Amino acid sequence: MLVSNEFEVAQPLEKVWGFVQDVPNVAACLPGAELTDDLGDDDYAGRVNLRMGPVKLEFAGKAHVVERDHAGHRIAIDASGSDRKGRGNVEMTVTARLTAGAGGNTKVAVDQDIQIAGAAAQYGRGMITDVTAVLMKQFATNMQQRIEAAERGESVDLKPQEASGLAIGVRAAQLALLRVFRRFFLPYDPSPTSSRAPSRGGA
Repeated sequence: MLVSNEFEVAQPLEKVWGFVQDVPNVAACLPGAELTDDLGDDDYAGRVNLRMGPVKLEFAGKAHVVERDHAGHRIAIDASGSDRKGRGNVEMTVTARLTAGAGGNTKVAVDQDIQIAGAAAQYGRGMITDVTAVLMKQFATNMQQRIEAAERGESVDLKPQEASGLAIGVRAAQLALLRVFRRFFLPYDPSPTSSRAPSRGGA
C-alpha cells in the first residue's frame, strides 16, 4: 500500500536536507517513534507506539538508510518491526524528496510503501491513510520547531512524543468525513445542461 503526503517547511532547502539526514532527529519529530540504538552503518533499532481505536500497537524493529542522494535531495529508509504482543508486523520503505519552494521554503514529499499484517490491517487503506496524514502534519510542525530551536542555540528535547490515540482518531475521522463530502457533493454541477442537475418537478 502506497501512502503519499506533502508538506512545507519554512526553512531553506539545504538546511532542511541537513536535518533529515540526521535519523535520530527525524525520529524524534515523529509522534510515537523512538530510536533505542545506533547500530552503525546507517542501521538503527527503535520502537513505535501508536493507538488506533481500541488497539494500542507497540512495534519494535530496525531501520536502515538505503539511499542518500545529495544532488537530488532524496533519502530512502527501509524499516520493519513486530508488535510486542505478537499481533502482527509491518514493513515499509519511506522515501522523502525535498525541493525548493516559494519564499525560500522547502517542499517535502513523502512516499510510504507499507505492508501491514495483524491488528492494524483491519482498519483498511482509508483509515491508515488518514492517520498517516495526521502524523505527517505533526511531524512537519515538530521539524519546524526543532530547526528554529537549533538556530537559536537552544537545547532540543529528544524525548519521544506520544502519538495520542484520541487526537489522531478525531482528526482522522474529520478527514474521512471530508473525503465522503468531496465524493458525493463536489462532482455536482448545477448548470442547466448538467446531467447531474436535480429535476425541477417536470416529467
